[in-house]
Amino acid sequence: MVNGQPDRAINVIGLGKRFGARWVLRGVSLEVRRGEAVALLGPNGSGKSTVLRILGTLLNPNSGSASVNGLDVVRDASGVRGQVGYLAHTPGLYDDLTARENLRFAADMLGLPYAAVESSLERVGLAHVAGDRVRGFSAGMQRRLALARLVLQDPRVLLLDEPYSNLDADGVELMNSVIAGIVRSGGALLVALHELAPAKAMLDRTLTLVEGRIEGAH
Repeated sequence: MVNGQPDRAINVIGLGKRFGARWVLRGVSLEVRRGEAVALLGPNGSGKSTVLRILGTLLNPNSGSASVNGLDVVRDASGVRGQVGYLAHTPGLYDDLTARENLRFAADMLGLPYAAVESSLERVGLAHVAGDRVRGFSAGMQRRLALARLVLQDPRVLLLDEPYSNLDADGVELMNSVIAGIVRSGGALLVALHELAPAKAMLDRTLTLVEGRIEGAH
């Protein structure tokens, strides 16, 4: 235990997931400790996104178990959702709402004051387009707005699926700055990547997933 919290922010034991007759995860076990940044590497179809979706309570496993800060992802799903910040490969925004309205909707769901919305937009460099509809945003701007949603939430565990997609060099630097701040404060990161380079400098370890199994750790 660290300051009353479990040392293991993420604990996965023998995780299995099947879609129809096809097993996507075949007994995956891993852990990420508080204050640690870990990358999950592997080709398309290896199961990286499925691991993150189970940890984010978007899918239930068929076998094995997983917990976030000591909370079981199936039995304590509501509590887990209060701990994690999940960023999917697609940003998951509402195109017909403005940037500000997107974050205000998220703030309502999280029970946060709207003042946090303005500071989050400022943090990711989108304050000047806060009143613009998202459908007019570039892919990079949409990714920044999704990052603003994470900043707004201030989660203890980050689950990021290809977070650098469509980001320019400044966007990559911003993403890493936000991640590093959360990890330094005792949070944890599990990030799914195709390309290691954008995140390499801040990672503590990498795990390689091949056909639903962990095949290597570095």
